[in-house]
Amino acid sequence: MSAPMDTDGPVIDDGLYSRQLFVLGHEAMKKMSVANVLIIGLKGLGVEIAKNVILAGVKSVTLYDPKPVEIADLSSQFFLHKQDIGKPRAEVSCPRLAELNAYVPVSVLSGELSEENLSHYQVIVATDTALQQQLFINDITHKRGAAFISADIRGLFGVAFTDFGDAFQVIDQTGEEPVHGMIAGISNDQEGVVACLEETRHGLEDGDYVSFTEIVGMPELNNIEPRKVKVLGPYTFSIGDTSAFGVYKTGGIFTQVKQPKTLAFKTLKERLTDPEFLIADFAKFDRPAQLHVGFQALDAFQQKHNGQLPRPRNDQDAAEVLSLANEIKKTLKDPAELSDGLIKELSYQAQGSLAPIAAVIGGLVAQEVLKACSGKFHPVYQHLYFDSLESLPKNLTLTEAACAPQGTRYDGQIAVFGKDFQNTIANARQFLVGAGAIGCEMLKNWAMMGLGSGPEGQIYVTDMDTIEKSNLNRQFLFRPKDIGQLKSETAAMAVTAMNPDLAGKITSFQERVGPETENVFDDKFWEALSGVTNALDNVEARKYVDRRCVYFRKSLLESGTLGTKGNTQVVIPFLTESYSSSNDPPEKSIPICTLKNFPNQIEHTIQWARDLFEGFFRQPAENVNLYLSQPNFVETTLAQGGNQKEVLESLNAFLVSEKPTLFEECVVWARHKFEEYYSNTIKQLLFNFPKDAVTSTGTPFWSGPKRAPDPVLFDAENSLHLDFIITAANLHAFNYNIKGRNDAAFFKQVLANTIVPEFQPKSGVKIQVNENEAAQSQSADKDELDRLIHSLPPPSSLAGMRLKPVEFEKDDDTNYHIDFITAASNLRATNYGIANADRHKTKFIAGKIIPAIATTTALVTGLVCLESYKILDNRQVLEDFKNGFVNLALPFFGFSEPIAAPKLKYYDKEFSLWDRFDIERDLTLKELIDYFKSEHKLEITMLSCGASLLYSFFQPKAKVAEKLTMPISKLFETTSRKPIPAHVRALVLELCVNDDEGEDVEVPYVRVVIKP
Repeated sequence: MSAPMDTDGPVIDDGLYSRQLFVLGHEAMKKMSVANVLIIGLKGLGVEIAKNVILAGVKSVTLYDPKPVEIADLSSQFFLHKQDIGKPRAEVSCPRLAELNAYVPVSVLSGELSEENLSHYQVIVATDTALQQQLFINDITHKRGAAFISADIRGLFGVAFTDFGDAFQVIDQTGEEPVHGMIAGISNDQEGVVACLEETRHGLEDGDYVSFTEIVGMPELNNIEPRKVKVLGPYTFSIGDTSAFGVYKTGGIFTQVKQPKTLAFKTLKERLTDPEFLIADFAKFDRPAQLHVGFQALDAFQQKHNGQLPRPRNDQDAAEVLSLANEIKKTLKDPAELSDGLIKELSYQAQGSLAPIAAVIGGLVAQEVLKACSGKFHPVYQHLYFDSLESLPKNLTLTEAACAPQGTRYDGQIAVFGKDFQNTIANARQFLVGAGAIGCEMLKNWAMMGLGSGPEGQIYVTDMDTIEKSNLNRQFLFRPKDIGQLKSETAAMAVTAMNPDLAGKITSFQERVGPETENVFDDKFWEALSGVTNALDNVEARKYVDRRCVYFRKSLLESGTLGTKGNTQVVIPFLTESYSSSNDPPEKSIPICTLKNFPNQIEHTIQWARDLFEGFFRQPAENVNLYLSQPNFVETTLAQGGNQKEVLESLNAFLVSEKPTLFEECVVWARHKFEEYYSNTIKQLLFNFPKDAVTSTGTPFWSGPKRAPDPVLFDAENSLHLDFIITAANLHAFNYNIKGRNDAAFFKQVLANTIVPEFQPKSGVKIQVNENEAAQSQSADKDELDRLIHSLPPPSSLAGMRLKPVEFEKDDDTNYHIDFITAASNLRATNYGIANADRHKTKFIAGKIIPAIATTTALVTGLVCLESYKILDNRQVLEDFKNGFVNLALPFFGFSEPIAAPKLKYYDKEFSLWDRFDIERDLTLKELIDYFKSEHKLEITMLSCGASLLYSFFQPKAKVAEKLTMPISKLFETTSRKPIPAHVRALVLELCVNDDEGEDVEVPYVRVVIKP
């Protein structure tokens, strides 16, 4: 049923790019698919940019780097191997990058960089390129109106510069959906105050533009050009003079209209002396101006020393770089004061190449490439400088000898952190939960860092999912040949190929991490870890891992992405709050009365259609199978109450009155459902509440958020109507294992001979009109239920019959699921005069798809790994760590200290969620009570373990006396009436206690070790 995504230009593969399309949209993707991109420099940063751009889907990517591979390149260039040393970087990288996306040709540019061979590209990215060469390239691109981006990384420092020409138009600055809302009134005066319905804020800002539709009384407002907004309050805004537009009566919807923005960029040559900075970390607002000089000084040093960068931790070279910086500073229009220490640190780290910094800057720059191609999102304007100096080890003294090259693949990291810290990284034992997009990027960074590669090191990774086509767009360790394979195993093999030092050092699991797998991930497993990293898209799973980390006192690195937005969180034992300490607000639900009778937004009709899908094709079929397999199913249904009549009616329909044997009968069934839901139900609603109905207060019933509907008259020539019939008939046929069809002529022939009964309105039908009313009862009297029960054939007469419930799957474009929901939703929207949504938007909402793009994922995992350096350094100061918040669309970068673990107190002892009472043997209940009385002056009044109450002061004395002599383990087994699993080494006890004044006090939990 699904049509190609585009018929007027390049076809976008929705199966591959589906999650990215929800970030960028089809128009941006089409523009990207005709853009040719040149990437200069194929060290760690260059390959990271190339990887992200190729995954995103531009027309072509050309690589330029004729320099030979060096051993230190392997620190961050994940597509190079030891056997490539001495070969041209671009040539060996090209075939490996080409595997990422069959739609993007990847080639190598040979020869010198000249104006002729640079004139074929819409975007040129220069990395690891001398400043004079950058100026030469930028001069060519600026004259041509092409985009130029330069970027570099030096140890823990990074820089990016953009020039998109004299008049670059940004079509959509934020990528957010335009806000819209319903109008309650508009004043007829000079201000033109628009009032919105009070239950929903308008969400506009000063300077936004809005257009109007469906206004009654001021019809000309529906046709005027978008008006500029002045916000007056959360529910009101002004649009200027409305005195010439009549008097507002009712109705109306406002919609934000995004306005393009034109940016004028200056060349790199102009910006060298007069820079414009985007501040990436507001705590370091003075750094960019200094690093602007520092990076130029590094380039000057290189030119002076035949391309060589300053030696790691060499004071002589650092002094020369500082001297050069002070000279360059004099050329600036507004020079900043230089910190000698900062410039020297830049010199010390200049030979360093770190995978996490490459990921951060590479994700950022790749997104800038996509902006240059598409005009989607606001570019970096124009210089961005980034550093993570706080990641340097504080518990080690870095010397020139410690940071000198060792002739290993980790030299780029050793140049920054020293060989001793490299050993610390290598001997880490990390647990990665999830091998999806973030998991793939994390494993790649870890492989480059050498994490877990040492004699005591190990990486554990688990993921229960298999690889799907839509994963390939951002989970870059996977290839088309891997579809159907387990993610954890495939990812482990891929990164072991990147760094053979990890051979035998990665253990992959296929189990989800949860209470049911605590025999797999047991106490010994957790206790042996040095840290845990989550790469999950499930909040409940994250919370479980978080609880385990708190219990075993392990650090946890959390991160997540949502389109161009990303966040990171650091959880450190005894320092920070846990992931579960704060929660996002719950998702706003749609009131049931709105879904059933009064939709006013497409989101309402899509949710309604999604529920209809379950009610048509899954739940009835499951009920039939339960009826056929469970002898007491009817009795159980009657005992449950609630929707018992609905269940029995669906059994009757699916087994008796509407049971098909031919596909033609499925078509007739679909036609009747069309009539029932889009005509008869609407007619009944209008019978109960005519369009001129008024409430008890005299106001029109159909006003405010209630839109008066109209029934739909079926037309077999209407493609929307026919889509509903085709999809519904095929899904109904699937339930009965009847072969389907999709040729329109056949359907029209069957429909022409289908008799549809006339609608007869029913009196006394109760319709829920607001959330305060009880929902329409589904119960029925006993006679009606008995009639339905007796209408059912006995299960024995249907031996061997089973229906096939339809399990919703959003990513299969051939299964009719999204096509049915799109048709069902749009018909419902037609009933209520709501603008229809295309299949793409319907899939996004109905499938609850999380938009995702490789650029954000790469950047976020880079930030996480920068925090992991600090954890491996065993930091114990809260201020050393950073939580991150980024939005590449704006672009915005925000960093903050983690929130400290809240403290509680009993007597004069402070404690937090990380604290507990550790009891190292399986003592008796009496011993436990006496221990707390004597050691902590606390009287235990109640004691529980999980759902089992082990002891309470109000229990009978004889029963308490019996319990006092029992060890805690036996007491638990006796009370819970179940044995302790073999893998459990300790029990967690919750206490209610009184202090020495008899007052209840809150105390930490107790951990009792019951097995050695």
